[in-house]
Formats: sequence, C-alpha cells, structure tokens
Amino acid sequence: MNFLAHIYLSGDHDLIKIGNFMADGIRGKQFEHFPEDVQKGIILHRSIDTYTDSHDIFRQSTKRLHEKYHHYSGVIVDIVYDHFLAKNWTKYSDENLEEFINRFYASLHQNYDILTEKTKGMMPYMIEHNWLLSYQTVEGIHRILTQMDRRSKNESKMQFASEELVAFYTEFEQEFTLFFEDLRQHSKQKLLSL
Repeated sequence: MNFLAHIYLSGDHDLIKIGNFMADGIRGKQFEHFPEDVQKGIILHRSIDTYTDSHDIFRQSTKRLHEKYHHYSGVIVDIVYDHFLAKNWTKYSDENLEEFINRFYASLHQNYDILTEKTKGMMPYMIEHNWLLSYQTVEGIHRILTQMDRRSKNESKMQFASEELVAFYTEFEQEFTLFFEDLRQHSKQKLLSL
C-alpha cells in the first residue's frame, strides 16, 4: 500500500501514523531509537507490506501489469489502490478526506524533530502539491506515477501506467474493495498486538 493507506490504517494515533508513513526509509533495527509509538508504526508498516505482497487479490492486480512493468507492478498497484481509497473515502471514514490529510500534515510539522532526513526533504514538496489529496483523481495518479518514473530515470515506464488504470478501472476497483477489507482486519489485529 502507499502513503494514504498506511496513514489511514494506523488508527487515530499521530506517532503511529508518522512511523507508518516514514517506515520505508528505515532499515533493520534502526527504528529502535525512535519513540515507542513511532516504532509501532514502523512495525505496522512492515506487517502491512508483508501481508499485501502475499495476498492473492493484490497479486491478481499486479499480474495484470507484470508483462509491461515487471518488478514495478507492485509499486504501481500500491498507488492505484490509494486512488480507490481516496475516491471512496466516505466508505471508510466519517472524517472529511481533506481535513484528515491536513491534520496529518500538521502532525508532521508538530513532530518535525523526530522525522527522518528523507521525510524532512520530501515533506515540503508533498504538502505543496498535496500528494495525498491528488490521489482522488486519475490525473493526480498520473502525476505521481510520472514523478516516480523520473526517479527511476524513466526505466520503470510508470508514467504510462495510468493507461492500464483507465483500461481496467472496474477490475482494479473491485480487487481493491475486496482486498482492503482483509487488510483493514489484519491491521486492526496487528495494532492490538503492538
């Protein structure tokens, strides 16, 4: 899953959200010097990623892209699934999406000192271009995929993946809906165990 899902699946805990959000840049046991709730977010993130990568429905979605995008298929589906979470937000939360996102941005500022350098570097651009809200539209997803393609020196060809999103929109949405119910249950159980 991508940023929005990781934040959402953290429940209503700011530090768990922050840990879950920035976990990708934290290797091995490096997480142990963070505050306890940030550590929980990092552990939750790793659990979500492991569960997602091995889930049959997620793999079904990636299979559709594998021939063209190879090992980038999973990254693309993570972003595509965030689109369906943002698009169908009211199904999953009583809080307005924009307010949810703004609260998260505010918590990043309030906890700036504990953020990783990578997160600090990304944060201004992310907030200025409001990545999380932009997930609601296919155009926003296209912009994100294009930026990611540039970072791969255009090797990934991800900038073209919005074509598959449009072509298989119904299939991806159905897969996301089924998968996300399982993932929500998994995440709730994991949070309770932390």
